[in-house]
Amino acid sequence: MPQQKDIVKIAIQMPGAYPQLIQLDQKKPLSAVIKEVCDGWNLPGPENYALQYTDGVQMYITESSSDAGVRCDSLKELAGVSTDMTFAQEFISRNGHLLLVKIVEDSTDNVIMTHTLKAFMELMYHGIVSWENLSTVFIKKIASFVNAKPTDASIQMVSLDILENMVLSSQSLFLQVKHEITMERLIAHLQVTNQQIQTKAMALLMALLQTAGDSDKQDMFAFLNKKNLRQYIYKNIIHSSGSVQDEMAHHLYVLQSVTLNHQELRMRTPLDCYSQEQRDILHGLRQAAFETESENSLSNERRRSLCAKEFKKLGFSNNSNPGQDLVRTPPGLLALDTMFYFATRYPDAYSRFVLENSSREDKHECPFARSSIQLTLILCEILRIGEPPSETGSDYHPIFFSQDRLMEELFCICIQLLNKTWKEMRATQEDFDKVILQSYGATHEDFSGLFLLCFCFKFSADMSSNRILISKVFQDVCTLQSATRTSNC
Repeated sequence: MPQQKDIVKIAIQMPGAYPQLIQLDQKKPLSAVIKEVCDGWNLPGPENYALQYTDGVQMYITESSSDAGVRCDSLKELAGVSTDMTFAQEFISRNGHLLLVKIVEDSTDNVIMTHTLKAFMELMYHGIVSWENLSTVFIKKIASFVNAKPTDASIQMVSLDILENMVLSSQSLFLQVKHEITMERLIAHLQVTNQQIQTKAMALLMALLQTAGDSDKQDMFAFLNKKNLRQYIYKNIIHSSGSVQDEMAHHLYVLQSVTLNHQELRMRTPLDCYSQEQRDILHGLRQAAFETESENSLSNERRRSLCAKEFKKLGFSNNSNPGQDLVRTPPGLLALDTMFYFATRYPDAYSRFVLENSSREDKHECPFARSSIQLTLILCEILRIGEPPSETGSDYHPIFFSQDRLMEELFCICIQLLNKTWKEMRATQEDFDKVILQSYGATHEDFSGLFLLCFCFKFSADMSSNRILISKVFQDVCTLQSATRTSNC
């Protein structure tokens, strides 16, 4: 006696004959079923007949197509009912999820694979079973869907989702996924026009970056920079024909935050006065600003005196040992990085800053080093360097993805704005805090958008060409912020 689950009622029709309603035993050979139908209509030669679907795609039924069709429909239905917690608990208690894993490992049918992966993902969302119980064969199969070039989009989306959840669940799974996934293919998924695949690929990329340790993260950033990830995001996502959706906005915010936090180590590391490399950078700042006579011909005492005088002109408080100015953390070595970037990236602007102040009266000199250290600290606060990204944040800045060195470029613009304000106020050393306040507002929350506004108008290497426009934007924003504070009083 066949089990009830193997019996289905179906209607069979033939032109010129009354339809038959039969109970189909799915375990019975198809040839035997066709013979019974032919016998019902007294038709000789059953081998000359076949069954054909009347709904949907009207394919002929074979032994394999019958089994696959039933299996596909069942998996599709399973994906729908698996969202119910009670059903999921019962299904998993009977090891149904392991059957799905086995189907994924063995199946080569794309339609069956899509429904199986969707059903599996719905079951795993309930958190009843651990991701760590999955086999290596299963993980490799899922990774292969992401790494493959011509693959069904539905399979890729679910596979990316599964891998993201694996990475976030444990360090061991992170290492397995990182080993199996091809980062180059992950970047390629960001260049497609399918926004859902872009979003899922970005989610997996963010999971990998956030889970990685310092060494792995360093390697990943180096690879992503080499492969021009930022440019692909700027072109294919931010400036695509479609608008950036909420989920993608969150991932862009996370990437912005994680990338900026990559500088936290420099921000929290004080200058080492015994480091020859760091001392060379300090002296490089001095030598870039002043054309001095050959120091090799000077006595040690004369050389020390000359260096101290020039470091004082650069605005270091401890001119005999300028490294002491960079011991405080934050901003630590990050302040040295920003000064050196300005001096090497925009040498004309740097020389002009230093020489203009060297020609002023001592009390009216704008201290470049002191200003740079304080400005770097302010930028760290505004850009929230060192703060982990919020789980719900979505406040990303498109200009962050428009060039490679946001922190340093903002510094280069703002240090010149500070110098401009210093001159207009005819400030003295005692007015230092007042100038900072006047330039950047009473709180960094008020002026958090100022730096980004200024940067929008800087696209050429010659920063002086945009000075008037930048200054006007600066004044307009200051006026707007001042009016806002007045109206709130």
